[in-house]
Amino acid sequence: MSKSIKHHLTDDLLMAYAAGSLPEAFDLMVATHLSLCDHCRARAGSYDAVGGHVLEEQAESIAMSDTSLAATMALIAKGAPAAKPVRPNCPVLPVPLQDYVGGTVSDIRWRPVGMGVKQAILPTTKDATARLLLIPAGAAVPDHGHHGMELTMVLQGAFSDEVDHFARGDVEIADEDLEHTPLADISEDCICLAVTDAPLKFNKLMPRLFQPFLRI
Repeated sequence: MSKSIKHHLTDDLLMAYAAGSLPEAFDLMVATHLSLCDHCRARAGSYDAVGGHVLEEQAESIAMSDTSLAATMALIAKGAPAAKPVRPNCPVLPVPLQDYVGGTVSDIRWRPVGMGVKQAILPTTKDATARLLLIPAGAAVPDHGHHGMELTMVLQGAFSDEVDHFARGDVEIADEDLEHTPLADISEDCICLAVTDAPLKFNKLMPRLFQPFLRI
């Protein structure tokens, strides 16, 4: 899978992920991409190592209490924690997303947003929004710009826009300078994970009217 991924995360995103400074929605995007991309996972690992070294150099030693050993042994005596339930195999949703959806694609609660496109907003903190998008084969998302940053990762199928062609695992990074009209490939419905830190900027009236209700 990793060899077929052409569009990766930026160093800034990976460093912020390692530092724990991203909103939850963007954390989810990075974790989902890393689960498929060996290249970005290796880069993220290097930033984790640098951060660990910095903490080790700057952290002050803290004395352990006299009861620390006894408390640790008591936890061990309680036995191993309960095993997590086995997840069903899902070729579309990587593990980080399955935890948010609560299962597989069949468990996603899609809501129509117009022109055949559907979405499912995922439960994250309010500083950014994460949603799954289903774009029917051959259909397009209304042309729009951005008031902030939008990351879109393909999970199934593919789409094209004014920038390039994006397939499974690819992430498109859009900002205020990009206006585009994503068009799903004709061969298969396209499912994407999209995260935003600000509302989209639609060019046509109808999408703008429904925008507050759809939380786009």
